[in-house]
Amino acid sequence: MSTTADTSPASSFRLRPAVETDSSRVFSLLQQLEGYSPEQEAFDKNFTFLLQDEATTLLLVAVDIDGTVVGYALTTITPLLHVNGSSAQLQELAVDVARQGEGIGTVLIEEVERLCREREVRQLTVPSRRSADFYERIGYRSTADFLKRSLDS
Repeated sequence: MSTTADTSPASSFRLRPAVETDSSRVFSLLQQLEGYSPEQEAFDKNFTFLLQDEATTLLLVAVDIDGTVVGYALTTITPLLHVNGSSAQLQELAVDVARQGEGIGTVLIEEVERLCREREVRQLTVPSRRSADFYERIGYRSTADFLKRSLDS
């Protein structure tokens, strides 16, 4: 995996796989996402699992020159019958609100795409709630609406 990202001269960051010590910063980025209420205990359990699940999970972070995590991307990969191979879904993409507009999200997506190609993934699906313009700008197109139902009792 590439450990550096080419960005505008005004901002400098690198990409790398997430590690356990990134947990608190990733949690704070997750808290910035509108409409979500992350719970620390559940987050900690899931974060640890995702770090260990290299077969079906890509968890990347963008780190600035000071070593601060300024963005992350979580992608899951699974075999599907209708795509004649594996499909990936970007589950979460978050960039620190103070750093949005610097190209961090785009570079994270490009690295996810590259890693998916390495794994011979046939398609990548991305979420579009409040961010369809961003994804369309980098070449994605809408193909379906997904409906969700909470299974919490």
